[in-house]
Amino acid sequence: MKIDIQSIHFHAGQALLDFITAKAQKMEHHFAHIIHTEVFLKVEKPEADDNKVVEIRVHIPGNTLFAKEQCDSFEEATLLAVDSVTRQLDKTKQKLQSA
Repeated sequence: MKIDIQSIHFHAGQALLDFITAKAQKMEHHFAHIIHTEVFLKVEKPEADDNKVVEIRVHIPGNTLFAKEQCDSFEEATLLAVDSVTRQLDKTKQKLQSA
């Protein structure tokens, strides 16, 4: 699975990139046919507390799954977004198995 991480208008540290990559790779345990994963990191309204945004777009055969979370830290937002996409992957897998 290919994982692209883009930080928009700031430089993300290597520790954050490694954390996101590790969490994104775990999605493959739920659905083995993931083609490509894109992660976008943004800081909205730098003066606000709840300003870290993580968007995850997962491309699978015939579909694209998406999750967006906004939290105090990129790590927390990443965990929530990965959980959301993982639930979507599980639902997709169930639909494919029942068809």
